[in-house]
Amino acid sequence: MQGDDKTLKILFFGDMVGKPGRNAVKEYLQSIAPEQNPDFVIANVENASHGFGLTEKNYNELSLYGIDCMTSGNHIWDKKDIFNYIEQADKLVRPMNYPEGAKGLGSRIFDCGEYKIGVINLLGRVFTTLVDDPFRLVESEIARLKKITPIIIIDFHAEATAEKICFAKFCSELGASAVFGTHTHVQTADENILNGMGYITDAGFCGTVDSVIGMEYKTSLSRFLTGIPERYDVAEGGECQINAVEVEISPSTGRALAIRRIFCSREKIEEDESQ
Repeated sequence: MQGDDKTLKILFFGDMVGKPGRNAVKEYLQSIAPEQNPDFVIANVENASHGFGLTEKNYNELSLYGIDCMTSGNHIWDKKDIFNYIEQADKLVRPMNYPEGAKGLGSRIFDCGEYKIGVINLLGRVFTTLVDDPFRLVESEIARLKKITPIIIIDFHAEATAEKICFAKFCSELGASAVFGTHTHVQTADENILNGMGYITDAGFCGTVDSVIGMEYKTSLSRFLTGIPERYDVAEGGECQINAVEVEISPSTGRALAIRRIFCSREKIEEDESQ
């Protein structure tokens, strides 16, 4: 549909954890997403390869699924081959508040039919990695991107709820279209339109349901009982879930018109495929 009545539907997947998460997203995009008809698909992929980071192989795999943009977080550097391909990965955005000189880009402009969409990725600073101030950076970056497009989507990868909410309110005043919180892997029920901007504190995660935020329960339990660091393993087998958010945006103003939180299980995906 052309003209002023057109709205852009953005589909955002929460943190994708390992192969179960990748497979769940693939199945969702093949079976359910066509009915929703999203115009642009974003996925957080910082845990997509064995639970930590993103390999070039998995980047290429996810690109074939119909994902238009991949955001990340503090695990972006965990796979060594990231340094070999990140400069050529034109769908990948890493947190922009790493110090100057870090490889890759913290924001990008993407084509979406006749429109352009700006995507920014930032890390929070409370209880997380020591990085540059996301508030000051997003202020200048939104102003820069606004000269190109009114549609600005932000993945704010942060731990503290208060920091996420304060950041979102700040971004709404700056004219952002949507802020999707990521990192905690627990989907929150606070999706809303904040001063014309779509917002959710955390989009959740895509991966195995019977897990500790996507990781094996027994390994996680052992760490808490003994205090001894052990390697986390991705939980596999059994039911998988999709945590995502859908926001509708006016391309002329960049304002969010509607937001919907999505939660579904693999059983639901398989049921839809059989119809």
